[in-house]
Amino acid sequence: MVAGGGVQTDWVGYATRWKALHGGYDPQAAAFPVRGWFYLTYHSARGLARVGVSPATVTVVGLVCCLFVPAVAAQHGRWPVVAGGLVALAGVLDSLDGAVAVVARRVTRFGYVYDAVLDRLGETAWLVAFWLVGVPGWLVALTACLALLHEYLRARATAAGLSGHAGTSLAERPVRVLVSALGLALVGVSGGLSDTLAAGAGTVAVSVWLLLGVVGFVQLFAAVGRDLG
Repeated sequence: MVAGGGVQTDWVGYATRWKALHGGYDPQAAAFPVRGWFYLTYHSARGLARVGVSPATVTVVGLVCCLFVPAVAAQHGRWPVVAGGLVALAGVLDSLDGAVAVVARRVTRFGYVYDAVLDRLGETAWLVAFWLVGVPGWLVALTACLALLHEYLRARATAAGLSGHAGTSLAERPVRVLVSALGLALVGVSGGLSDTLAAGAGTVAVSVWLLLGVVGFVQLFAAVGRDLG
């Protein structure tokens, strides 16, 4: 699935192409905050595409940000706040790479798979950061397995015909970005007081991720049974 060259500058055309590529999810029909985010992402992507920045470049920069998260968080003290900022930046870049691909008409099947794999690597790096600041390893491992299972189920269900809207759950990647970024920031604030408080804050954040992951998986599993059963 490779689109031709050129830069798509029309918002309606961009939204239409996005809808076709994402299981029928229409940015123009989304709730106001989500629609606003899509609109800002579209304009940012158009600027990047016009100066020749490729989707792959945006993806790689986002992955590099993710890979720095454990190293920064491991410095303890206030440093996890910086790690949380890197998670937030990676989340923004993750939205931009797909948008640049659509705007620049450079969508490929390889890029779709490549982006998904790097997303999973990035989230693993965030969880490693939580482990390094004192979150129990079993909790980190369980959360990682659930996140991977959630995305595996979505991929298989989408391949089987599940629509984009039906596959939306409470544990979407933007939610994981938000929980990780805020969680690491809280770890950093707590780390200024003691490592014990920092570990506790990180444990709370990962526990929230796990709880949302369980709810999201149940929602997704129910959608699969309802739409494909």
